[in-house]
Amino acid sequence: MFWNNIIIFGKLAEVAKDAALLHGVLMRTQETPMSSELVSYAPFTLFPTPVPKAVFHQALAVQTFYNTLVDKISQDSEFLQEALASTIAVDDFTARLFKIHQMILKEGKSQDIVLGLNRSDYMLDQGGDGTSSLKQIEINTIAASFGGLSSRTPDVHRLVLTVAGRKEESQQILDNNPAAGLARGIAKAWELYGAPRAVVMFLVEESQRNIFDHRFVENELWKRKHVFYSHLSDGQEVAVVYFRNGYMPQNYISEQAWDARLLMERSLAVKCPDINTHLAGTKKVQQVLAKPGVLERFLPDHPEAVQQIRATFAGLYTLDMGAEGDKNIAMALATPDRFVLKPQREGGGNNIYGTEICQVLEAVKESSERTAYILMDKIQPTPQQNYLLRRDAPLKISDCLSELGVFGTYVRQGTHMVMNECVGHLLRTKSSEHQDGGVAAGVAVLDNPLLI
Repeated sequence: MFWNNIIIFGKLAEVAKDAALLHGVLMRTQETPMSSELVSYAPFTLFPTPVPKAVFHQALAVQTFYNTLVDKISQDSEFLQEALASTIAVDDFTARLFKIHQMILKEGKSQDIVLGLNRSDYMLDQGGDGTSSLKQIEINTIAASFGGLSSRTPDVHRLVLTVAGRKEESQQILDNNPAAGLARGIAKAWELYGAPRAVVMFLVEESQRNIFDHRFVENELWKRKHVFYSHLSDGQEVAVVYFRNGYMPQNYISEQAWDARLLMERSLAVKCPDINTHLAGTKKVQQVLAKPGVLERFLPDHPEAVQQIRATFAGLYTLDMGAEGDKNIAMALATPDRFVLKPQREGGGNNIYGTEICQVLEAVKESSERTAYILMDKIQPTPQQNYLLRRDAPLKISDCLSELGVFGTYVRQGTHMVMNECVGHLLRTKSSEHQDGGVAAGVAVLDNPLLI
């Protein structure tokens, strides 16, 4: 590419950083995470990453089908029970979530408005013939992040390319505003709730204080005839609860924390996600969906949607007890570099690679503990060179791998799908020396696709 001279682009990097600050590509610093006085630019690539136009548009086109699929799964309690049976027997976190699902199923849902803010993540798999195919890594049904920052990065890279004398390439960076689309979904759910004075609550972690700790439960939440109130909003009724956190075991540090999650599920507030949709995003459900005939169960009248979704699947393999699971474990132990071992966790930094796969599987292969994981083909993208801009880090060129995320928004009321949209994209890039980890984990940086 034209951006392979570190001397020429040292000053360009300073222009890029100033542009990031100007356009609000900002984050608080690790040293002062709660200070609004000290901020820095969020890490990003100096140049946008070339992405084939065909696979980019393929990812956008399939998103509304994925929205429908996730919503259909969330309504099928029998399927969730079948798919997660082996996992909840050994994975306590998933089991606790599933217990809440069962309680709500028994009591009856108090709210028929469903809000989904999803992000489906992909990488480009390099085939032996040199072509690239779109393969899904996962779909995030809870805390699908970076819609805000990714709305602000296009202007930064347009300026960089313009200053670098590449005005034509700058026009190949698309407008992107997932934040507006995600907000539309929240606003529609709030509107359908039908209480003009009710508020939207965003559950986030504040410094060392967990969103579900006992102070939050005892002092700031209470239930009054299934209506959800909060002292954080001056005792106002809550119409929508958005879970920016709550997807990791460490978010539930006590029984009171689990009580808080149940409290919210029982309330009339619209949950994003509700407990069913949270479970629909688990890795085990992802693996079961790849089995023959399962997609047709949810999309029986839409063969084109089934075809487009299935085309994005990488190889996914069960580790359940039995002959098939035994075969898959033997396959992984023989060629571990071909696979990724995935636990039922979100947030980056949880997946297992290479020789560590052998260590984990050797320890659990004779035990039902192995069913806490799924096995997936390791996607093999082609590295591309770029500069990763981080605060106080030296400017150096790196071999990089990128991950494309596509945001989807849907709102359903009863049986009526009120909204179903693809609302934008996110590109994250990391050095090829790192196997796993996202922007929040300090590994990947923000990026933009340069369509080619």
